[in-house]
Amino acid sequence: MNTSNSPTTRKPIVEPITLRQAQFDPRLKKYVHFNVIAICLVTVIGVILIPFWLIFGTRYVNRYYDNLHCELTKRSLAFKKGVWFQTERTIPLDKIQDLTFTEGPILKKFGLSKLGIETAGQSSQGTDLSLLGIVDAHNFRADVLEQRDIVTDNQSRSQTDNMGEEREKMKLLSEIRDSLKKIENKIGY
Repeated sequence: MNTSNSPTTRKPIVEPITLRQAQFDPRLKKYVHFNVIAICLVTVIGVILIPFWLIFGTRYVNRYYDNLHCELTKRSLAFKKGVWFQTERTIPLDKIQDLTFTEGPILKKFGLSKLGIETAGQSSQGTDLSLLGIVDAHNFRADVLEQRDIVTDNQSRSQTDNMGEEREKMKLLSEIRDSLKKIENKIGY
């Protein structure tokens, strides 16, 4: 219990400013249907599940599509997906190493592409996050990389400024030290 007379102060929650929100192509629904049926066809038990998928799959895919969300903010890339198990990821832009653009034959058939995000410090080979079916993926990729460059340039400029300030402080401290030595010599300390 807070017994002091001062009110507790809370920092206001600052919502990040969205620079660009990704739109997902509706053809992504057909692509997901195709993949699930293809996987079912190559497995023995999956063949039995195809009728259930044909009945209930459309509802699942529509909910999955409606829950897809990706936005670029000034400092991060935020992504959300999932129906039963929802996943939310926020990747700081300064941690993004590369965005890989992929179009395979099946993706081209559906008119889709995939952006693979590689981050600094990822534990495995390949991409850390894949964004499938973004409309105008080339321009979205360019916007993310441009904003990443702005963030990293600002950070290195800030670090350079901090180093300059540190040098100035060291110079001032050296001058103070020298002045103290002169005073000590004059008073014979």
